[in-house]
Amino acid sequence: MARARTPRSPWRRRFVRLVQVLVGLAVMAAIGLAIAVYVAREQLPSFDELKSSPNGQMIRVHAADGSVLVSLGPSFGEWIPYDRIPQVMRDATVAVEDRRFRSHIGVDPIGVARSVEVRFQRGHWVQGGSTITQQLARNVFLSSQKKFGRKFREWILALALERKFSKDQILELYLNKVYYGGGAYGIDAASRKFFGYGADQLSLAEAAVIAGLVKAPSNYSPTADATAAVGRAGVVIAQMERNGYISASEAEAADPHGLKLAPEAKQNSVRYFTDWALPQLDTLIDETTAPLEVWTTLDPAMQRMGDAAVQQNVPAGAQGALVSLDRDGAVRAMVGGTDYVSSIYNRATQAVRQPGSAFKLFVYLAALEAGHKPGDTIVDEPVTIDGWSPRNDSRHNSGPVSLRTAFAYSLNTVAAKLGQEVGFSTVADMARRFGITTPVNTHPSMVLGTSDVRLIDMTRAFASVASNGIAVTPYGITRVTANGQTIYTHEVDRSHVLVAPYVAAEMTDLLQTAVNTGTGRQAQIGRPVAGKTGTTTSNKDGWFLGFSSGLTTGVWMGRDDARPIAGLHGGTAPAHAFAAFMKPATANRPIEQFETQVTMPEWQLGNEEDAYFGQPDNGMAVDADGNPVQTAPAQPADDGPAPDPRAPAPSDDADSAPPRQELNQDWIDRVTGRDPRRTAPPAPRERAPQDDRPNP
Repeated sequence: MARARTPRSPWRRRFVRLVQVLVGLAVMAAIGLAIAVYVAREQLPSFDELKSSPNGQMIRVHAADGSVLVSLGPSFGEWIPYDRIPQVMRDATVAVEDRRFRSHIGVDPIGVARSVEVRFQRGHWVQGGSTITQQLARNVFLSSQKKFGRKFREWILALALERKFSKDQILELYLNKVYYGGGAYGIDAASRKFFGYGADQLSLAEAAVIAGLVKAPSNYSPTADATAAVGRAGVVIAQMERNGYISASEAEAADPHGLKLAPEAKQNSVRYFTDWALPQLDTLIDETTAPLEVWTTLDPAMQRMGDAAVQQNVPAGAQGALVSLDRDGAVRAMVGGTDYVSSIYNRATQAVRQPGSAFKLFVYLAALEAGHKPGDTIVDEPVTIDGWSPRNDSRHNSGPVSLRTAFAYSLNTVAAKLGQEVGFSTVADMARRFGITTPVNTHPSMVLGTSDVRLIDMTRAFASVASNGIAVTPYGITRVTANGQTIYTHEVDRSHVLVAPYVAAEMTDLLQTAVNTGTGRQAQIGRPVAGKTGTTTSNKDGWFLGFSSGLTTGVWMGRDDARPIAGLHGGTAPAHAFAAFMKPATANRPIEQFETQVTMPEWQLGNEEDAYFGQPDNGMAVDADGNPVQTAPAQPADDGPAPDPRAPAPSDDADSAPPRQELNQDWIDRVTGRDPRRTAPPAPRERAPQDDRPNP
């Protein structure tokens, strides 16, 4: 009797069918891939055509007046045939960029798998696993946008290149076309730029420096950061030894520290602006090959004024930065440091530093939007919030004062009380609303400017106040043309209202009082100015930001290592630099009166001769939770005239007061630029109530 057959499990049948489908799909995918590679191979230019194609894109950058600021593009360099390329240059490149170059088919599955593994370990892409062939395909035929579609085309082209050219030809193309920074495409241009002679003379250490540039040309450029370049060269040499290209003794003998660089062509601060503006082309236009004419907002005369203002006022050993925006957000001047050649780091757009009392702009904006008025009375008294007890830098409290007075003299206790009243998260939201892009903490001490900010963001915020509460967005490119055709034109958006116009007007009221009689007196330029100083713990940072006649300018000064600078206050060097720039920059502009009239704060806030001699507005240190840390108070400068003992010395920069002025109409006319012969004395917009003034 025949044994009954056991029926197959339905799950087994389904599994077999799934495997069959997957195998079929894999075969179809392989056939499709082979067809795509074959088609791409047939469409690739010949080796001679690729040799003669241009390296990179030529870009000519124009200032607002049409003059040429800078021409960027390929530097001169000869095509070096494979047999003339030094062996150390070839080995260094393969060792650091693609050690399996000779064995893979154009795409390295091991490298891709490693990059995916690192992606899951780190949570973001750290390395792309691109082979030399893939990099060549990307540099010659594609853009650098990180999209899967572009990556897939890169794989197809890499496989096609490997089918059409030999490994030696691919390496020759790569070494003569890859970008090494500073406008240098190819090893010969890079060698001439950095060492002053052709690539066929490169030593091991020199080849290691150049090979190390490919990963990040700006970060590892020996002319921008010699330490980083030497460190990267050490990595390349170690890789060469690890992969057997050089011996241990050769690696030890190679000394990147002893290399002598060719003299760098003289640059100026305009490059800070072009370095900031030109990367925006990647998002503004799609053209990647045709020569471009880029028209920008930069005013060469203002740029020279900004450069001079920073150079002449920055403390010894410190850095300075300046940004000036026109009323529509056009960047008219940008100074990112004292010397572009020694440091391409743009402190106007990249550095994040604490703003000190300049951050009180957002505290008072939130208070005004909540219903407060500049003449409202608030009590200056000791206050404790969640264990934090801010003090005025004068170590003195004045009792009932108006908001105008509290802002003009940068009273910390009042700012803390306002922040608590409206909510610290509300203040943080106001800062973000006005364009602060860095994280803003909500600890109580945040009202004194303990969150790091960028100068360009703070300048943007002040410009938006000057624009009656309408958002101002900084921009640097107005128009781009290619082959005579306009392919991009900037359009200013004036539709985004941040605060009601009356709130912006009241804030301007407070800001002009700070310049006329408060902490920003050194920023006066003989016409209406509104602004605010900022000084951080132990005089590490000094700020002044303000506006006049449609121009808003921000100035920062400090050390890159954040060490204290004796005598640095927002109302000294930064305010001086602001005035030195703004006076000539606005000279040919009509004098514009603010919508609010000049109103003087109270003058009699105490009867002690030295009650208001103090430290910067944020002269206390705080920990990560916003709690105070005891520090030894710095001593005020002993030079310069003493302030009027009847008036509260500014909490920010008390020792920088100008000679005492008599408060009369002539003085008001002088600081606001009014001609009393043509303009009637202004009626005061409002007066602080009489009982706002404490008894002497």
